[in-house]
Amino acid sequence: MVREYQSPVRVYKHPFELIMAAYNKRFPKCPLIPVFVDSEIISESQSQDGSTLVIERRCWIDIDAPKLLKRIAGIDYLYFIQKNTLNRRERTLLIEVQNETFSTRVVSCECCRYTVHPENEDWTCFEQTASLDVKSFFGFEGMAEKIAMKQYASSIEKGKEIIQFHLSELEKEGITYIPRWAPPSSTQDIPDVKSALHASDVDHPTEMLTPSPDGPSSDQHDAKDKLDADYIRRYLGDLTPLQESCLVRLRQWLQETHKGKIPKDQHVLRFLTATDFNFDKARELLCQSLTWRKQHQVDFLLDSWQRPQLLQDYYTGGWHHNDRDGRPLYILRLGHMDTKGLMRALTEEVLVRQVVAINEEGLRRCEENTTVFGRPISCWTCLVDLEGLNMRHLWRPGLKALLRIIEVVEANYPETLGRLLMLKAPRVFPVLWTLVSPLINENTRKKFLVYAANDYQGPGGLVNYIDQAFIPDFLGGGCVCEIPEGGLVPKSLYRAAEELEMEDNRLLTDSIYKIASIFKGAPYEILIEIMDASSVITWDFDVSKGDVLFNIYHSKRAPQTPKKDTTGAHNFSTSGIGSLQLIDKSWVLGLDYSLVEKSLTCREGESIQGSHITRWPGCYILQWCFHSSPAASASSLSYVDDVLASLQVSSHKCKIMYYTEVLASQDIRGSLTSLESSNSGFSQLSGSTTLSSQSHAGSTVSRWEKQCGCLRNKEQRCA
Repeated sequence: MVREYQSPVRVYKHPFELIMAAYNKRFPKCPLIPVFVDSEIISESQSQDGSTLVIERRCWIDIDAPKLLKRIAGIDYLYFIQKNTLNRRERTLLIEVQNETFSTRVVSCECCRYTVHPENEDWTCFEQTASLDVKSFFGFEGMAEKIAMKQYASSIEKGKEIIQFHLSELEKEGITYIPRWAPPSSTQDIPDVKSALHASDVDHPTEMLTPSPDGPSSDQHDAKDKLDADYIRRYLGDLTPLQESCLVRLRQWLQETHKGKIPKDQHVLRFLTATDFNFDKARELLCQSLTWRKQHQVDFLLDSWQRPQLLQDYYTGGWHHNDRDGRPLYILRLGHMDTKGLMRALTEEVLVRQVVAINEEGLRRCEENTTVFGRPISCWTCLVDLEGLNMRHLWRPGLKALLRIIEVVEANYPETLGRLLMLKAPRVFPVLWTLVSPLINENTRKKFLVYAANDYQGPGGLVNYIDQAFIPDFLGGGCVCEIPEGGLVPKSLYRAAEELEMEDNRLLTDSIYKIASIFKGAPYEILIEIMDASSVITWDFDVSKGDVLFNIYHSKRAPQTPKKDTTGAHNFSTSGIGSLQLIDKSWVLGLDYSLVEKSLTCREGESIQGSHITRWPGCYILQWCFHSSPAASASSLSYVDDVLASLQVSSHKCKIMYYTEVLASQDIRGSLTSLESSNSGFSQLSGSTTLSSQSHAGSTVSRWEKQCGCLRNKEQRCA
């Protein structure tokens, strides 16, 4: 397999002629390169006017390899052939290097080029590329490749160090300027060949270096677009030579093949980091993201999109200063947000666009902070206030929309979240986390810190990540945070009833919800069998017609039911439309079965979400009963009214659209242990959902994801 390497463009802020003089001092031997044993000139040639000089030489080095490998190979040194072409007129130097030793087993090719900087003729650019193909090496192919890569990595920085050293030596000798070459007036003015070029001008005879794509060109680029080593360190951080090579190669590929706007280097680096610098995988994901950006005109989103007034009033999130590391800080008061109301008033597309705009703003702020703080800042911190979080936030269409948002963000904004702080986690949080955590990349989950109650106020809390002066007032700080208070979205702002009905019909078509009719005197009941205590039963239903009374009962013995489906640890009745009564009329409440949750009266048009943590194994029955309004049962009704009411069957029928799910206790505990929190505040959330001391072996993906058809291949996630 051919391995290719590519270094960033190295920029020397010295003229080309002075750089050449510094390299001439390095050869035939350089004490700063101990492994470089010696070199000899094989051939030299020069053009008639002296503008072009070609030198070919043989170099041998003592490579850092195990003695056993050297003994098996039967060599002490490796020999390389270098061909150097100096063009004084164009002020360029081309170096081509190929191995002579083991040339039938290993093919190592290098190409280095020195040119004048396109925007400053007194600066010099250095580009390096290389390829390595280990065909066979006495069974040590993998070791040979590792040795070559190690040599490549160690030589890159060494080369720059050597240049700087010899520039200093020249300065000590009083040489700070060398005039440019000019055509000779006679043949006597042609310079001596041997004194013209004694250096191959490679940083190291064996370094694996290859021509950079982002090097000098006639195009007018911003200085930041030039991927030189100093720029990478200043704006992108400390990368290994191989990581730099991967970044430069991907950038070159984009310049050669991509039609359209090329993303900034910081954004390209995020895709490489998310894929552990797998070039092919990062290129594939980046191309998919660029296509998505073009389709949705994301590059113009911040300038063109106007947020609806409804979002400005009820979307409880916004940017708020920076954290202690200089990262932009985004605050989301999730518990104060009416997610269902926003979805009923707006469309899912609008909410997705809102999140995309937030991420685009985050990228812009990271770039600004990199300039302000003088160090690379590539991600932001998100603080989520969970106070007020309840089962209303577990509305299934809302979770389905959340899944899509997570997919969009992970596919197009990888490695943008530096840290996520979740404060005031309520008792219902473990249920929400169990449903959502399987959708989040594992590397992203490691960035989550969760605090229950007021634990964030302690010495190991929020002040470790956010300066005290920037802690919002609603979290006990003194900084005013201009984020909307949120609250319930008025139903008068909801979309038209016909449009909402179409959405509900789509939910039914997708088999997420079922429809049930409840008649007067004939309750509708669902049987759920629980094998393990501390499991969680969740429900979500809309009352589309009439008023209902909702109850949850527990029984140690199973009622007689006509049909059951066995799915794991619990069973569901499969009847959808029509009444199904499970509680035998002979059963006595408090003796044969017991009420485990307080009865809940639900009015027409209401949407109810809730959960119950089971205390015992056995049979649990969810029951919906017809509920008569006081006015309908009043004795003041006339005889005619009573007869008419009895003839109208629909007046004695309620209709609901429901969904239920059981979360096994091990899934609750297991998903929570995947959170790497700074404190164990989860023990305060619920006695039945405390963190398990055992390691997490992997969360189970909940059933509702599969029903929505939203299960994704984990290999496609990037975070």
